[in-house]
Amino acid sequence: MRYFITGTDTDVGKTVAAAWAMLHLEANYWKPVQAGIEGETDQAQIRRITGADDDRFHDSAYVLPDPLSPHEAAKRAGVTIDMDAFELPEGDGPLVVEGAGGLMVPLNQTRYVVDLIEMLGLPAILVARSSLGTINHTLLSLGALRARHIPVAGVVMNGPPSPHNREAIETYGAVRVLAEIPPLDPLNREALLAIKPECDLMKVTVPA
Repeated sequence: MRYFITGTDTDVGKTVAAAWAMLHLEANYWKPVQAGIEGETDQAQIRRITGADDDRFHDSAYVLPDPLSPHEAAKRAGVTIDMDAFELPEGDGPLVVEGAGGLMVPLNQTRYVVDLIEMLGLPAILVARSSLGTINHTLLSLGALRARHIPVAGVVMNGPPSPHNREAIETYGAVRVLAEIPPLDPLNREALLAIKPECDLMKVTVPA
Protein backbone atom coordinates (compact mmCIF):
# COMPACT_ATOMS: atom_id res chain seq x y z
CA MET A 1 0.00 0.00 0.00
CA ARG A 2 1.15 3.53 -0.76
CA TYR A 3 0.02 6.63 1.09
CA PHE A 4 0.61 10.37 0.92
CA ILE A 5 0.95 11.82 4.43
CA THR A 6 -0.39 15.37 4.46
CA GLY A 7 -1.44 17.71 7.24
CA THR A 8 -4.01 20.26 8.27
CA ASP A 9 -1.15 22.74 8.86
CA THR A 10 2.57 22.89 9.44
CA ASP A 11 3.98 21.37 12.65
CA VAL A 12 1.00 19.08 13.18
CA GLY A 13 3.22 15.99 13.37
CA LYS A 14 3.39 14.74 9.79
CA THR A 15 6.90 13.41 10.25
CA VAL A 16 5.98 11.48 13.39
CA ALA A 17 2.91 10.09 11.62
CA ALA A 18 5.04 9.19 8.60
CA ALA A 19 7.46 7.31 10.85
CA TRP A 20 4.54 5.54 12.52
CA ALA A 21 3.06 4.52 9.16
CA MET A 22 6.45 3.48 7.80
CA LEU A 23 7.04 1.17 10.76
CA HIS A 24 3.60 -0.46 10.68
CA LEU A 25 3.67 -0.91 6.90
CA GLU A 26 7.36 -1.85 6.74
CA ALA A 27 7.42 0.76 4.01
CA ASN A 28 9.94 2.87 2.15
CA TYR A 29 9.93 6.66 2.57
CA TRP A 30 10.02 9.58 0.15
CA LYS A 31 9.72 13.32 0.77
CA PRO A 32 9.36 15.02 -2.63
CA VAL A 33 10.29 18.51 -1.35
CA GLN A 34 12.56 19.13 1.64
CA ALA A 35 12.57 22.82 2.60
CA GLY A 36 15.14 23.51 5.30
CA ILE A 37 18.46 21.73 5.74
CA GLU A 38 19.80 23.21 8.98
CA GLY A 39 19.68 20.73 11.83
CA GLU A 40 17.76 17.50 11.45
CA THR A 41 15.73 17.16 8.24
CA ASP A 42 12.48 15.21 8.17
CA GLN A 43 14.15 12.27 6.48
CA ALA A 44 16.99 12.29 9.03
CA GLN A 45 14.48 12.34 11.87
CA ILE A 46 12.63 9.37 10.44
CA ARG A 47 15.89 7.47 9.93
CA ARG A 48 16.72 8.08 13.59
CA ILE A 49 13.30 7.16 14.92
CA THR A 50 12.72 4.06 12.81
CA GLY A 51 16.27 2.74 12.54
CA ALA A 52 15.41 1.72 8.98
CA ASP A 53 18.16 0.85 6.51
CA ASP A 54 19.40 3.50 4.09
CA ASP A 55 17.94 1.66 1.08
CA ARG A 56 14.44 2.31 2.46
CA PHE A 57 14.82 6.06 1.80
CA HIS A 58 14.46 7.74 -1.59
CA ASP A 59 16.07 11.05 -2.52
CA SER A 60 13.93 14.18 -2.55
CA ALA A 61 13.26 15.78 -5.93
CA TYR A 62 14.04 19.18 -4.39
CA VAL A 63 16.20 19.98 -1.36
CA LEU A 64 15.95 23.69 -0.54
CA PRO A 65 18.03 25.48 2.10
CA ASP A 66 15.43 27.69 3.77
CA PRO A 67 12.69 26.32 6.10
CA LEU A 68 9.88 28.14 4.29
CA SER A 69 6.92 27.35 2.08
CA PRO A 70 8.32 25.41 -0.92
CA HIS A 71 7.50 28.15 -3.43
CA GLU A 72 9.38 30.77 -1.37
CA ALA A 73 12.25 28.46 -0.48
CA ALA A 74 12.62 27.63 -4.18
CA LYS A 75 12.53 31.30 -5.18
CA ARG A 76 15.27 32.13 -2.69
CA ALA A 77 17.33 29.21 -4.01
CA GLY A 78 16.93 30.51 -7.56
CA VAL A 79 14.90 27.57 -8.82
CA THR A 80 11.31 26.89 -9.85
CA ILE A 81 9.63 23.68 -8.75
CA ASP A 82 8.63 21.74 -11.85
CA MET A 83 5.78 19.27 -11.38
CA ASP A 84 7.34 17.03 -14.04
CA ALA A 85 10.25 16.41 -11.65
CA PHE A 86 8.02 14.38 -9.35
CA GLU A 87 7.89 10.67 -10.13
CA LEU A 88 7.02 7.94 -7.66
CA PRO A 89 10.04 5.81 -6.75
CA GLU A 90 10.24 2.53 -8.60
CA GLY A 91 8.98 -0.64 -6.97
CA ASP A 92 5.57 -1.88 -5.93
CA GLY A 93 6.17 -2.32 -2.19
CA PRO A 94 4.65 -0.17 0.57
CA LEU A 95 5.62 3.49 0.37
CA VAL A 96 5.05 6.50 2.62
CA VAL A 97 5.25 9.90 0.90
CA GLU A 98 5.44 12.94 3.19
CA GLY A 99 4.22 16.31 2.01
CA ALA A 100 5.27 19.82 3.00
CA GLY A 101 2.98 21.88 5.22
CA GLY A 102 -0.75 21.74 4.49
CA LEU A 103 -2.73 21.04 1.35
CA MET A 104 -2.85 24.58 0.02
CA VAL A 105 0.84 25.31 0.48
CA PRO A 106 2.14 26.56 -2.91
CA LEU A 107 4.81 24.64 -4.78
CA ASN A 108 5.15 27.20 -7.57
CA GLN A 109 3.10 29.99 -9.11
CA THR A 110 0.16 27.74 -10.05
CA ARG A 111 0.39 24.42 -8.18
CA TYR A 112 -0.12 23.40 -4.58
CA VAL A 113 0.61 20.34 -2.44
CA VAL A 114 -2.91 19.08 -3.13
CA ASP A 115 -2.08 19.15 -6.86
CA LEU A 116 0.93 16.93 -6.18
CA ILE A 117 -1.19 14.40 -4.28
CA GLU A 118 -3.70 14.34 -7.12
CA MET A 119 -0.95 13.97 -9.74
CA LEU A 120 0.71 11.06 -7.91
CA GLY A 121 -2.62 9.28 -7.58
CA LEU A 122 -2.13 8.21 -3.97
CA PRO A 123 -4.68 7.95 -1.16
CA ALA A 124 -4.12 10.50 1.58
CA ILE A 125 -3.66 10.11 5.31
CA LEU A 126 -4.48 13.45 6.92
CA VAL A 127 -2.55 14.37 10.07
CA ALA A 128 -4.32 16.67 12.53
CA ARG A 129 -3.70 18.15 15.94
CA SER A 130 -5.86 16.88 18.77
CA SER A 131 -6.21 20.33 20.34
CA LEU A 132 -8.74 23.15 20.07
CA GLY A 133 -9.23 24.32 16.48
CA THR A 134 -8.58 20.95 14.92
CA ILE A 135 -12.20 20.35 13.89
CA ASN A 136 -12.29 23.38 11.59
CA HIS A 137 -8.85 22.72 10.08
CA THR A 138 -9.55 19.01 9.59
CA LEU A 139 -12.96 19.46 7.97
CA LEU A 140 -11.59 22.14 5.63
CA SER A 141 -8.70 19.86 4.64
CA LEU A 142 -11.02 16.90 4.05
CA GLY A 143 -13.14 19.14 1.85
CA ALA A 144 -10.11 20.18 -0.20
CA LEU A 145 -9.10 16.54 -0.72
CA ARG A 146 -12.59 15.42 -1.69
CA ALA A 147 -13.01 18.35 -4.07
CA ARG A 148 -10.12 16.81 -6.06
CA HIS A 149 -11.58 13.28 -5.68
CA ILE A 150 -8.49 12.22 -3.74
CA PRO A 151 -9.23 9.07 -1.72
CA VAL A 152 -8.91 9.64 2.03
CA ALA A 153 -7.68 6.62 3.99
CA GLY A 154 -8.22 8.31 7.34
CA VAL A 155 -6.93 10.75 9.93
CA VAL A 156 -4.06 10.45 12.39
CA MET A 157 -4.43 12.69 15.44
CA ASN A 158 -1.32 14.00 17.20
CA GLY A 159 -1.30 15.28 20.76
CA PRO A 160 -3.00 14.62 24.08
CA PRO A 161 -6.11 12.45 23.63
CA SER A 162 -9.27 14.48 23.01
CA PRO A 163 -12.27 12.13 22.70
CA HIS A 164 -14.75 14.91 21.83
CA ASN A 165 -12.55 16.25 19.02
CA ARG A 166 -12.04 12.74 17.69
CA GLU A 167 -15.79 12.08 17.73
CA ALA A 168 -16.49 15.35 15.93
CA ILE A 169 -13.90 14.66 13.23
CA GLU A 170 -15.23 11.16 12.61
CA THR A 171 -18.87 12.27 12.62
CA TYR A 172 -18.77 15.54 10.69
CA GLY A 173 -15.85 14.50 8.50
CA ALA A 174 -17.29 11.07 7.71
CA VAL A 175 -13.80 9.65 8.14
CA ARG A 176 -12.08 7.13 10.37
CA VAL A 177 -9.32 7.98 12.82
CA LEU A 178 -6.54 5.51 12.07
CA ALA A 179 -4.55 6.26 15.22
CA GLU A 180 -4.02 8.73 18.02
CA ILE A 181 -0.37 9.50 18.76
CA PRO A 182 0.06 11.09 22.19
CA PRO A 183 3.17 13.04 23.24
CA LEU A 184 5.92 10.42 23.48
CA ASP A 185 9.06 10.57 25.61
CA PRO A 186 11.15 9.00 24.34
CA LEU A 187 9.92 9.22 20.76
CA ASN A 188 11.42 6.09 19.27
CA ARG A 189 10.74 2.97 17.25
CA GLU A 190 9.37 0.98 20.17
CA ALA A 191 6.97 3.73 21.25
CA LEU A 192 5.51 4.10 17.76
CA LEU A 193 5.23 0.36 17.20
CA ALA A 194 3.23 0.16 20.42
CA ILE A 195 0.55 2.43 18.90
CA LYS A 196 -1.40 -0.07 16.85
CA PRO A 197 -3.40 1.09 13.82
CA GLU A 198 -7.12 0.80 14.36
CA CYS A 199 -7.37 -1.13 11.11
CA ASP A 200 -4.97 -3.02 8.85
CA LEU A 201 -3.14 -0.33 6.90
CA MET A 202 -2.41 -2.81 4.12
CA LYS A 203 -6.14 -3.37 3.61
CA VAL A 204 -7.68 0.03 4.16
CA THR A 205 -10.55 0.85 1.85
CA VAL A 206 -10.16 4.38 0.57
CA PRO A 207 -13.41 5.92 -0.65
CA ALA A 208 -13.09 9.40 -2.12
